[in-house]
Amino acid sequence: MNAAHLVIAAVALERLGELIYAARNTRALRRRGAVEAGSAHYPLIVLLHGSWLVCLVVFLPQSASLHWGWLTFFLVLQALRLWIIASLGQYWTTRVITLPEAPLVRKGPYRFLRHPNYAVVVGEIASLPLALGEVAVAILFSLLNAAILALRITVEEEALAARRRS
Repeated sequence: MNAAHLVIAAVALERLGELIYAARNTRALRRRGAVEAGSAHYPLIVLLHGSWLVCLVVFLPQSASLHWGWLTFFLVLQALRLWIIASLGQYWTTRVITLPEAPLVRKGPYRFLRHPNYAVVVGEIASLPLALGEVAVAILFSLLNAAILALRITVEEEALAARRRS
């Protein structure tokens, strides 16, 4: 196993940890009366992200060397991801889960961007493959991610519309 494989394994473990944390938050929010919007597209997101990780391994060049600039950018995005998760706290999930009486989070990166997590995901989907020398994977998954995010952001905006007005 080389450094590229270790990076991919670390990202996979990070994502697994996030899924566990998100599932716990989702269960707790549902117990409090939260509702999910857009559940039909959620399997597509899981498929996209799972396929992205698999393709990173499958298409990894034999002589893969890390491109440190792109890897550094990816690591900065991981710090931003943690800031996002910490800012949302108990409200962070991988699904669109809304609790009608909960105030919108306006701290952390949410002071600057409406959807900072999606901006981070856009960067991650492109930068990690580029850090591994996988340009085709970066392009393909960036296009697929853009299509899914267009739907996802629409669903989230509709789900949050009433709370934004209050």
